Amino acid sequence: MSVRQPLIDALKAFASQLIVLHHLAIYGPMSDAVRPWAEPVVDAVSEYGRLAVQVFLVIAGFLAVRGLAPGGVPRPIEPVALVRRRWVRLAGPYLAALACAVVAAALGRTLTDHDTVPDAPTALQLLANVAMLQDILGQEALSAGIWYVAIDLQLYALLVALLWAARRSGVAGAAPVLVVALGAASLLGFNRDAQWDAWGLYFFGSYALGALAAWAGPHRAGRAAVIAIVVLGSAALVLDFRIRIAVALATALLLAWAMPLGLGARRLASPRIEWLGRISYSVFLVHYPLCVLVEAAAARWFPDAPLPAALGLAVAFFGSTAAGALFHRYVEAPLAARAVGRSAEASARPVLADDDEAQPASSAPR
Repeated sequence: MSVRQPLIDALKAFASQLIVLHHLAIYGPMSDAVRPWAEPVVDAVSEYGRLAVQVFLVIAGFLAVRGLAPGGVPRPIEPVALVRRRWVRLAGPYLAALACAVVAAALGRTLTDHDTVPDAPTALQLLANVAMLQDILGQEALSAGIWYVAIDLQLYALLVALLWAARRSGVAGAAPVLVVALGAASLLGFNRDAQWDAWGLYFFGSYALGALAAWAGPHRAGRAAVIAIVVLGSAALVLDFRIRIAVALATALLLAWAMPLGLGARRLASPRIEWLGRISYSVFLVHYPLCVLVEAAAARWFPDAPLPAALGLAVAFFGSTAAGALFHRYVEAPLAARAVGRSAEASARPVLADDDEAQPASSAPR
């Protein structure tokens, strides 16, 4: 059984709920109907809600490194087996969520022809989404935010490759150096060119900041990790200020400062926060299909009506959490247990024992 980390749970819980609000603000007729009555709120969530993805990227790097290279020293790893295990962990819930999205869109099209409801997928589009290659192949995603699942797999594979190379080199301290080098290349180069945003290299800078935060501490190497976070993040912002990188830097510094000291562990140790953190990935995966159905109903039965639209937004928001809880219980958790069981049978020494460190932090729009 994994050990819960209250600060991580709280960040995941907050960010996942913000993503649901963001998608409700940018898609569909309900937010359009409510906007004249709450324009500043709708505009703020539309514009800045997507920044929650940076929280997830940093947490993902933090958790991955804690499992693979605690203290900056890579554990013995088999790269192909690790990446395959990661794919299995991601693919089961991902494919189930895609099926939900396709069914929800089909039902939505019976209610309305509003452009909020996606068209029926082509064969190529469906195959590209199943293979997590939709952005690389230029195909439209079947559900909002699923691009992150593909990016998560790429980022994990990049990290595994760096740690494997560091261990093979036999050079002490090689792992942090390689992570910093690729993180710098991302922050100072790839992340400044949107043409790279279908690839993990575009996002590796934020992921690397999270990895460095996992190595932070009061010892000499831990202080060096904090300095690297500050230098990397500051250089990226001075060269080209991006609010998304500022959020990633702030999140990494928070983790680097609070986690070694255990700050917030008691105050944030709430069963409700833990629950929301635990189901955050499931909420992300299934909230969009539910929102499509609610938006389709709104477009058919109460278009341009502010009060019913506001009630519809509330139904979609709270319904997304309820749907995520059911999805976690009956889909994500059983598939994760099965994946861990298979990997344990295949190897006498499990690489990642903590399920939190083996799962995606969550997901979000770019």
